[in-house]
Amino acid sequence: MKENLNFFLKRLSQKLWFKPLIFCLLSISGALIAHLADDTFLADIVPEIEKSSLEDLLSTISGIMLVIAIFAVGSMLSAFSAASGSATPRSFELIVSDDVSQNALSVYIGSFIFSIVAEIALKNGFYGKAGYFILFLLTILVFIMVILTFLRWVERISKLGRLGHTIKKIEDATTEVLQKRIDEPLMGGIPLQNRMDKGTPVFGDQIGYIQYINIARLQELAETYGVLFSLNSLQGSFTTPDKPLLYVVSPQINYSAIEEEKLLGAFVIDDNRSFHDDPRFGFIALSEIASRALSPGINDPGTAIAIIGTYVRLFVLWLEKDKKGYPEKIKYNKVEVPENTLSDMFDDAFRPIARDGANNIEVMLRLQKALTTIAYVGSNEIKDLALSHSRQSYKRAELVIEHKNDLEVLYEECFFVKK
Repeated sequence: MKENLNFFLKRLSQKLWFKPLIFCLLSISGALIAHLADDTFLADIVPEIEKSSLEDLLSTISGIMLVIAIFAVGSMLSAFSAASGSATPRSFELIVSDDVSQNALSVYIGSFIFSIVAEIALKNGFYGKAGYFILFLLTILVFIMVILTFLRWVERISKLGRLGHTIKKIEDATTEVLQKRIDEPLMGGIPLQNRMDKGTPVFGDQIGYIQYINIARLQELAETYGVLFSLNSLQGSFTTPDKPLLYVVSPQINYSAIEEEKLLGAFVIDDNRSFHDDPRFGFIALSEIASRALSPGINDPGTAIAIIGTYVRLFVLWLEKDKKGYPEKIKYNKVEVPENTLSDMFDDAFRPIARDGANNIEVMLRLQKALTTIAYVGSNEIKDLALSHSRQSYKRAELVIEHKNDLEVLYEECFFVKK
């Protein structure tokens, strides 16, 4: 239940309207709740606040906040456009969900709504002596919050949309989902079994990417019908009506007895991939940035080298999965879950850079060193993958690098030579 709630809260938080709406509701509540103080003992002890001073203060806030909110939206849109143009359009989801920017916009709009509602209530005699005092305190609090938020937001907006900041956001999102997979490689399910008869396939009715799988709901349905579910696709997979989402494994029940709508309801499918539960998507987004940087029009090998360094950190983190030393806790014993394929993650990360940076000796050297580092801290499977990619990368470079000395230097750094 907690995991499902986290997913849907994540999706909501990516909507630009969500936090401003929450702040608006809080602002309206704050402006009206000050009236309750008039019926308490505060009316006898608080100092008297001039109505005109409150009106002037609220009028100033309402006049300024709308302008600042419009300015904030314009700045954020410029940052979104810059991120999509200089990095990759796939980063848009992370830039939009930037907490500091969303909080700033929420505070500006919420302050504007607060001042308007409070000013209307004030002019219509809604408050008494205690209400004036509480409203005055709330107004000062809002004013301080606006100033502090603006100072923090100015520092963030100077980075938002910058290439380095975008890369860091993608790395952080990928690290988060990799850590989830390290803790639960099978998402609490059981390992996928190799069997001749996979079972009865269940096909979806949508075309798109799987963003989320509700394993708890599948477990509940499996227990209800006395069956075993075997997942055929993970988050990030592109699904079509001819590709099974899962298989129903049981000789004891006819598949038609299971309500297909409930099964399909366990899968959230959208037109786009999401960073939330898809570890491969982060590698793909970073590779797109590296490929863009290595294009002749951009010619920025430094960015590609920085991303290779990011890959080293991510893969070394992922290798912690093999070093945990304790079995994963099984929460869903009726759902078989395949593991993320390491070879696919290597292809997502290193193949585009090896292809687009083959003619750049600095990028190729850094790539070979990265593969060597990852291989030495990993298992035999990692070593085999690093060996294969090391050979492929060198062959690509051999076809386009004309300077013999560069090739000799690169050859000496190759993992397949050092191993």
